[in-house]
Amino acid sequence: MVDLYFPAILAAFLITVIEMTEVVALVFAFGSEHGTVRHGALGAVSGTAVVAAITLASGVALLALPRSWLLWSSAVVLAAFGIFLFRSTLKSYRRLAAGPAPAAASKSSRTLQFAGGFSVGVVEAVETVIVLIALAAAGYGFSAIVGAVVGGVLLVGVAAVLHERVRKIKVPTLKVVATSLLFAFALFWGGEAYGIRWPGSDLILIPFVAVGMVLVRSVVGVLVARTVPVETKG
Repeated sequence: MVDLYFPAILAAFLITVIEMTEVVALVFAFGSEHGTVRHGALGAVSGTAVVAAITLASGVALLALPRSWLLWSSAVVLAAFGIFLFRSTLKSYRRLAAGPAPAAASKSSRTLQFAGGFSVGVVEAVETVIVLIALAAAGYGFSAIVGAVVGGVLLVGVAAVLHERVRKIKVPTLKVVATSLLFAFALFWGGEAYGIRWPGSDLILIPFVAVGMVLVRSVVGVLVARTVPVETKG
């Protein structure tokens, strides 16, 4: 019987939901003026499938490496991606503070809708599998797959039922949680690779994530305040 590791399931679930929510929202946006999301959705599915196939074909080699190496590599990858996701979180909050941008008229054809969906699917899927590979490298591949599958199925179901709300969804807060989670795992596994025995074992991740959320949100707030223009009376 395969053991499941709940923190890895949660990490895979959250990153899948967050990244793929952006795919779903953009696909709905592509098809908003054409009465159908079929072409954009087909492109997104195709792009995601290509990335998934490449990942499955190349990810098996990770299992041959020593566990300490895998923990170090996972910590570095998650920390690096945490920085990347932090930048994305900052951009989301800046857009939110700046207010909605004027909508531009869309003249996209079916081909362009497919191409747009494909490119979005590839980009977001790559961002997702980076985290999944890091989880697999640390020895929690099956748990990562379970979390990703549950997140993907749940998102598809919600999108089918509540597609209008999903199209308008904003994910800045979710990104704060995901960024904090990535940094927490990077610290946790980096410490394990170094030989640290964390008090409470996996439970230490809870305060790590909580502190991370406070720090990430605080830094984002400061940076957004510095960049959003202040209106002055003439």
